[in-house]
Amino acid sequence: MTLSPIKIPVIYPEPDGSPMAESDSNRDYLVYGVESLKIHFQDSEDVYVSGNLWLCYEQGVSNAVVSPDVFVIFGVDNRPRKSYKVWEEQGKTPDWVLEVTSSSTRSKDEQEKPVTYARMGVSEYFQYDPSGDYLKPALKGRRLTKNGYSTITPKYLENGTIVVPSLVLGLELWLFPNGELRFFNPQRGEFLRTYREERERGDYEQQRAEQERQRAEQERQEKELLQQRAEQEQQKAEQERQKAEQEQQKAEQERQKAEQERQKAEQERKRADILAAKLKELGIEPSDLV
Repeated sequence: MTLSPIKIPVIYPEPDGSPMAESDSNRDYLVYGVESLKIHFQDSEDVYVSGNLWLCYEQGVSNAVVSPDVFVIFGVDNRPRKSYKVWEEQGKTPDWVLEVTSSSTRSKDEQEKPVTYARMGVSEYFQYDPSGDYLKPALKGRRLTKNGYSTITPKYLENGTIVVPSLVLGLELWLFPNGELRFFNPQRGEFLRTYREERERGDYEQQRAEQERQRAEQERQEKELLQQRAEQEQQKAEQERQKAEQEQQKAEQERQKAEQERQKAEQERKRADILAAKLKELGIEPSDLV
C-alpha cells in the first residue's frame, strides 16, 4: 500500500490589523498617497488603488509576497480586498508603486524591491523619503525598460521644487523644498487631496459660497437703498419743481393783479381828467369843489 503525501495548504499572509508604517510622517504620506489616488481614479471601475496590503505574486509560495506602501493596478475591479493574489486577478500585477523609505526599509527599497518589481513587470517604481535622510534627492522615480529600471529625469523649478512625471498615472510628483510630497494633475492644474482635505475644501467652498451670497445680498440691498434714495431725490426734486411752479404762478397772479390795479388806477385818472376838463368847460374850477 502506497501512502500519498499529505498536502499542506499554503498559508498566505493576511493583514493582522497592526500598523506597518515606521513613523507618523511615513504613515501620513502612505495615507495621502492611497486616498488622493483613490479620489483621482474614483470614477474608473477598472482601476484598483491600495497600499500597505499583502500582494502575493506567486501561487504556492507563501513568502513570495510584498507589501507596497502605495500601488495602482489598471484593468482589475475596483473593490476592497483583504490581500491581492496575482493568480486570482488574471495575472495582473501593479503598474505603479510608491515606497515610503525609512531607516528600516532603505536597503530593501533600494536593492531588493527594484529586482522584485521589475520581475513582476511594474512599469514605474517611485521612492520617497519624508525625512530626507536616506534618499538624495528625497524623491526618486524609475521606469521599466527592456534592460531593467532607468531613472526618470526630474525637473527642477526655480524655487527648488523637484518635479518627477509619471507616464503611467498621467500625474506629476512634486517634492517641495520643505520635504512635502504632493501629486499634481497637470490637466486640471491642481494638486490631489485626501478625503479630509476634500471635506475641508467642500466646507471652504460652502463658506465662500455663503459669503458670496451674503455679499450679493448686501449689494442688492445697497442697490435697492440707492434706488430708493434716488427715487426720493427725484420725488423731492419734483416737489421742488411743483413748488417753484406754484410760486411762479402765484407771482404771475400777483403781477396780473398789480397790472389790473394799475390799469384801474389809470382808468380812474383818465376819468378824473375828463371830468375836470368838463368842469372847466362849464367855468367851474375842480379845486373849488373840494
